[in-house]
Amino acid sequence: MGSVPSHSSSSVISLQSQKDLGSGSVSSGSDSKPKKKICCACPDTKKLRDECIVEHGESACEKWIEAHRKCLRAEGFKV
Repeated sequence: MGSVPSHSSSSVISLQSQKDLGSGSVSSGSDSKPKKKICCACPDTKKLRDECIVEHGESACEKWIEAHRKCLRAEGFKV
């Protein structure tokens, strides 16, 4: 059995994710309707963004925040 690393900052990440994505909405009546929930979309950029924010603060992570937003837009979310 493999061990799963625990992240003591998971509650911080969760709160930050809700703050960043709380204004995201699904476009209605559009062909680019998302196929996933916003919480499950773009896990790679979400992880990088969250880790950066926890370690360095939001202002130092604009590159990763924008990369995650770009990915979410590509998935059909309006953020």
